[in-house]
Amino acid sequence: MTDLARPDRAEVLEMLAAFGQRAAEDVPDELGSLELTWLIAEFEQRYGIEPDLDDEAFEAVRTVDDAVEVFRAAVLAAGGGAVDGGAVDGSATDTTADATGPAVTAGAARP
Repeated sequence: MTDLARPDRAEVLEMLAAFGQRAAEDVPDELGSLELTWLIAEFEQRYGIEPDLDDEAFEAVRTVDDAVEVFRAAVLAAGGGAVDGGAVDGSATDTTADATGPAVTAGAARP
């Protein structure tokens, strides 16, 4: 099973660094829509999971941390591993963030 320590902030920064061929430390915290679109495609390729983001949820992803939250929710909904040592049964189908983060419904894993 996938460990929900991944994707972490460092991995998301690494994915973003490849967009524009820059160092991870040069990636700004704020995401533009093109960066986010590219980042979602990169996540889908690496994890085989398609995060189901409606327009409102897509618009709510503004920062690297927002993207990490969305990707972790997608892995969780797809039945991924454990968070902070706790077991995850994979039964959750959607995750809603509090007022500081985006609402997310994660899609099913690709075959």
